[in-house]
Amino acid sequence: MMRSGLLWLSERQGIFNFVKRNGLARKFASRFVAGESLDSAIDVARTLNSQGIGVSLDLLGESVSDRREAEGARDQVIEILDRIKSDLTGDTNVSIKLTQMGLDLGDDVAFANLRKVLEHAQEQGTFVRIDMEASEYTERTIELFRERVHPEFGNLCGVVIQSYLRRSAEDIERLIEIHARVRLCKGAYSEPASVAFQERAEVDRSYVSLGERLLQEGNYPAIATHDEKMVDATLAFVRKNNIAPKRFEFQMLYGVRRDLEEKLRKQGFNTRLYVPFGTQWYPYLMRRLAERPSNVMFMTMSVLKEAIAGR
Repeated sequence: MMRSGLLWLSERQGIFNFVKRNGLARKFASRFVAGESLDSAIDVARTLNSQGIGVSLDLLGESVSDRREAEGARDQVIEILDRIKSDLTGDTNVSIKLTQMGLDLGDDVAFANLRKVLEHAQEQGTFVRIDMEASEYTERTIELFRERVHPEFGNLCGVVIQSYLRRSAEDIERLIEIHARVRLCKGAYSEPASVAFQERAEVDRSYVSLGERLLQEGNYPAIATHDEKMVDATLAFVRKNNIAPKRFEFQMLYGVRRDLEEKLRKQGFNTRLYVPFGTQWYPYLMRRLAERPSNVMFMTMSVLKEAIAGR
């Protein structure tokens, strides 16, 4: 019930407009979103890099329905790549969404914009991750990646698979076949039972199974989770099968489970934080809360503790 409510709230523009004017809400969001400007995101990335933490910068926004907006988003991502090259020395890359590049306007429009981004990234040697969106885009995203992106750009670009989708085991095999770099997450959109597992236990079982498959045969997979049970299952599997830490990385969202990220890093595992920024932070934050409703209390208590400690 809470999950569906949070997802519903994420789509309400009127509530977003109200929240943006609320100081407490903006304070809450600042822990999980690196500000609204590229400058603020670069500052966060620089700090994280100095601590040995990898970063993936994400300009928030999706579902672009105008060609000029898509081209504007493309140019903003290119600017991010330029700033990474000029201002950062650590391990920082970029995450993007295909609907941001104009996928709703057609595959050719999206690929034309994405191609310019990837050509720029190729010149600079910066990796680009294509995020996965709602299930209606899954097949189009994977096909565009397999048929057009990967043949031309290889492992400069990777893609995301969501464990809550029933189709994901087959998709993993299709991506392993071409030696693609895959980021595995649970998924955060509202999907029907015909498309996605509805029970947490089912999603978790799928996550562990897909993660093990990627760790066995994948190309530097990203295990993206804040769930200690998923982390523990991953650690047990890599130790049992003598999988070296350098063969994969853990990924987490900026501001969530700092303690767990630090623990893994100190144990010698590669870690990367997904760092979102931009004006469209409200829908992002609501979906993250919906992904695991227990995060509502965790995030709230974390903010309150830091606020009290800062007084």
